[in-house]
Amino acid sequence: MSTKISLFCAAGMSTSLLVNKMKEAAAALGKDYEIAAYSLGDFEEKAPEAAVCLLGPQVRYALAKLKAAHPDYKITDIPMKQYGLMDGKGTLKLAMDLLGEE
Repeated sequence: MSTKISLFCAAGMSTSLLVNKMKEAAAALGKDYEIAAYSLGDFEEKAPEAAVCLLGPQVRYALAKLKAAHPDYKITDIPMKQYGLMDGKGTLKLAMDLLGEE
C-alpha cells in the first residue's frame, strides 16, 4: 500500500502542478507515494487518510489551528520559495522528513 501525501491549498489548482513535480521526484527515487492536492475545505475529510499533510503558503494561516485540533497528524507548511519555484524534489523531501524516511 502506498503512503499518502496530501497537499492543501486555497482551491487545489496551482498545487496540482507541484503534485506532478513531487510525483516525478518520487518516481526518480523509486518511492511509492500517493500524492494529491485538495482544497483546505476538504481537510477534515481527506487528512485522516494521509500520512502527511502539507499546507500551501496561501493557507499557512490555518497551520497552528490544524495542529492544535489534530496533534496526532503530521502537518507542516510548504515554504513560500519552495512553492513558488514548484520545487517537487524539495517538497517531497519535506514530506519524507516528516515521515522519518530518507
